Amino acid sequence: MAIGLSEEHEALRESVSGWAERNIPGELLRTAAEGRPAFWAGLAEQGLLGLHLPEEHGGSGYDLLEAAVAVEALAERVAPGPFLPTVLASAVINASKRPERLESLADGTLTAAVALSGSLTGAYDDEGGLTVSGTAEPVLGGSLADVLVLPVATPDGEEWVIVDASSATVTELKSLDLTRPSAKVELSEVAVPALGVLGGVQSADVRNIAAILFGAEAAGLASWCVRAAADYAKVRVQFGRPIGQFQGIKHKLSRMLVALEQARATVWDASRADGKELEYAAAIAGVMAPDAAVQCAKDAIQTFGGIGYTYEHDVHLYYRRALTLRALLGPSAEWAATVTALAMDGVTREMEIDLPEDAEELRESIRAEIASLKELEGKEQKRALAGRGFVMPHLPAPWGRGAKPLEQVLIAQELKAARVKLPSMIIGAWVVPSVVAYGTPEQQERFLPKTLSGEMIWCQLFSEPGAGSDLASLQMKAEKVEGGWRLNGQKIWTSVAHVAEWGICIARNSSEGSKHEGITYFLVDMKGPGVTVRPLTEMTGENLFNEVFLDDVFVPDDLVVGEVGQGWKVARNTLSNERVSLSSGSGGTGSSVSDLLGLAGRLGRELTPVEAHEVAQVICEGHSINALSLRVTLKQLAGAEPGADASVRKLLSTSHAQHVSETAVSLLGSAAVVAADMRLGDAGYWNRAVLATRAMTIYGGTTEVQLNIIGERMLGLPRDPEPGK
Repeated sequence: MAIGLSEEHEALRESVSGWAERNIPGELLRTAAEGRPAFWAGLAEQGLLGLHLPEEHGGSGYDLLEAAVAVEALAERVAPGPFLPTVLASAVINASKRPERLESLADGTLTAAVALSGSLTGAYDDEGGLTVSGTAEPVLGGSLADVLVLPVATPDGEEWVIVDASSATVTELKSLDLTRPSAKVELSEVAVPALGVLGGVQSADVRNIAAILFGAEAAGLASWCVRAAADYAKVRVQFGRPIGQFQGIKHKLSRMLVALEQARATVWDASRADGKELEYAAAIAGVMAPDAAVQCAKDAIQTFGGIGYTYEHDVHLYYRRALTLRALLGPSAEWAATVTALAMDGVTREMEIDLPEDAEELRESIRAEIASLKELEGKEQKRALAGRGFVMPHLPAPWGRGAKPLEQVLIAQELKAARVKLPSMIIGAWVVPSVVAYGTPEQQERFLPKTLSGEMIWCQLFSEPGAGSDLASLQMKAEKVEGGWRLNGQKIWTSVAHVAEWGICIARNSSEGSKHEGITYFLVDMKGPGVTVRPLTEMTGENLFNEVFLDDVFVPDDLVVGEVGQGWKVARNTLSNERVSLSSGSGGTGSSVSDLLGLAGRLGRELTPVEAHEVAQVICEGHSINALSLRVTLKQLAGAEPGADASVRKLLSTSHAQHVSETAVSLLGSAAVVAADMRLGDAGYWNRAVLATRAMTIYGGTTEVQLNIIGERMLGLPRDPEPGK
């Protein structure tokens, strides 16, 4: 999934990508031509230089997001020339109160560049102009520019000015990026008229715009690296099989995709933000995107191996540009310091959805319905919520409302606004969709109403001592007897089994066929004869997990869900809902970014630079997860599959609470020697969290399994070989 989400954005991206493929030949990437590239006129004719500019200034009247879409697409081709510097310059000028020369920049008549740093000083004249002297370097695309946008220190503070490149001494630097040069710019008492002084532009504004556009280019570079490396890993054979089948490579490529999608999500969100939230979101993009491009390029080189280290291969061009972008934008540590400072001052960003106007009528209907339920209390309210289909509204009636994504969003918003809490189903949230999809009408009537209202507690009898991530290797036996089945075996890591009334259980009824065949899905009475539950003490000292022994447990035929021998299909439905549920919160640990910031505020001291950087990394990760979640929702609202965003969000969510609690314990220093007991203040609370969250990357599918899934399903890498083959 690219930065843009809408059909229009996808069409724009495809158009730009197709144009670049046709007009930017590979040999051009190794020809450091002076001046404008041969394709410049054609690029201008496509209107790409003015996507973000007002129509009255020759642009298309869109926003910075559309420019970011084009920048990303051209970066995938590592397009040479002054496109990014010119778009950055026109965006900065457009943000000022004196939008000079925009028409000439939009139609390609002029090219431009922006100095993000320098030592220029200026003195005002009587007419509001400036006389400027000094040096700015490095300036991306400076030697290709007709117009320069420069920061100038004045007695009244910093100003940004436009000067003609012909009035400066511009010296091209021997640049790391072989496809786009940087330059040193020197001015000696250059007179800048008042019209050339960009009133209203601050350095923070320029940095925010640069973070978005440089971030978009970084995403494009990372995108090419991920795709090219994955394609190579599918066909490069070593030791008798494609290297993409080796987990070391598969996981590396999956991690690359994760970094890419985080970069895209944060750049996308920053392009939508404004005010103080813009500074916050742009800083997060400044942390995430350039580092993602550099890391993806490094990992691509590693994947290509020897050929990737040669000058003839294109990958080093992407690596060079990624390094150059990051150097120009500034170290991620500086952006991280901004993130932490803003967060500590209470700045955050709510991921709000812009809903269509016709949603209001539906909202009013939902609001009125919820208002009537708010008058109820206790079990009566929870039963009413379940009966009206509010608990799992996406399910078909009568268990849900058959709600489309828009209605689901509105229901969630209105329940939150009314402060009406849904019943806590715990494991039941994974059970319900499977019983709806595969259960008999009698099973549905018997189990679903009380499960949806939170009155029936379930556990999941899936994992065994020898079948965890490799769940299909289970050995629990199901023997057919008159009127039902006899189950014998052991299950382990069973949450809440000690209080559950019912359990969903998969057992092997046949050893014939593949290991995924001959498995049947049962509903087991946890209080029935032959069921023994033994608590397992976790590293926290608590007892949430259990081992369960089933000795000649009888399950009648009417408690088989789905077809006999086809239980793996039902179990996959359960596991799918389990992983979605596990990725949607902190798992009850309380390990959230807001809790971490609360701790930082209570320390009574300033954070060290190292601590501030660690906190920022956690904030950025949490923000990227929220942005990915919003992107998933928006894609679903548009009727499309969410793609990589959903898989990446699942993977990141399981480890995020770990990162939060680990950072908190690090902040506590030597105070973190007390017991993992929530009654012992901050140290006890966070020590419990750091222990408890270790489980999150194990249950519901380990991190390693999730990386396999991403590699195989999202990147098309070959599946792991079957044992013995």
